[in-house]
Amino acid sequence: MHISWSEITIRLALAALFGAIIGLERERKDWAAGLRTHMMVCVGASLTMMVSVYGFTDILGTPNVVLDPSRIAAQVISGIGFIGAGTILFLKQGIIRGLTTASGLWTVAAIGLASGAGMYFAAAIATGLAIFILLMLQPLEKKFTARFAQRSLRITTSNREKSVTIIGRFFENTNMDISTMIVEQADTDFIVSLKFNRFSKEDIVKIIAELQLDDDITEVAWNG
Repeated sequence: MHISWSEITIRLALAALFGAIIGLERERKDWAAGLRTHMMVCVGASLTMMVSVYGFTDILGTPNVVLDPSRIAAQVISGIGFIGAGTILFLKQGIIRGLTTASGLWTVAAIGLASGAGMYFAAAIATGLAIFILLMLQPLEKKFTARFAQRSLRITTSNREKSVTIIGRFFENTNMDISTMIVEQADTDFIVSLKFNRFSKEDIVKIIAELQLDDDITEVAWNG
């Protein structure tokens, strides 16, 4: 069984189009994997699928030869993990960026496989759903997670005793419920990081204002 030149062109062109649609959404946010990366992944996956299905038809019927069309295509799903891993950035403890881009590349590879298999409707629907997830759900996700996000305060001081005093002051305040407290030493600085389940806005503002006037405090960063 062979595939015509026109069918090859349609499948590769559609794969490029579907990859470009998702890549444009990533490109506008200036992510590492943008338009060209998504197009290349989708076209490559489409071509791989066609090679997997039609590339070995000439040897079908040969004694002791068994063809499994899914084997080569399956390697795309596992192989794309190497590219996806390269887009994931571990900025610091608890903060990871690039997971959405990595999952997007995995989805684009699957869309390319669908295009290469001639499943145009499935590829188009998957592309539409991917764009909906990336574009439409982000504001809703931010609004939802903001309600449960913990507020944090990061204080840097060059005085060890001052860091102990700061910790004591927060724990003595009955208007604050501290979920996490971490003290780190970086060279000559002491960094106190606190996360709050509950806090008094007036107390936080007052404490930050006082800390900013303290000569031993080199940095005060509030996330809330």
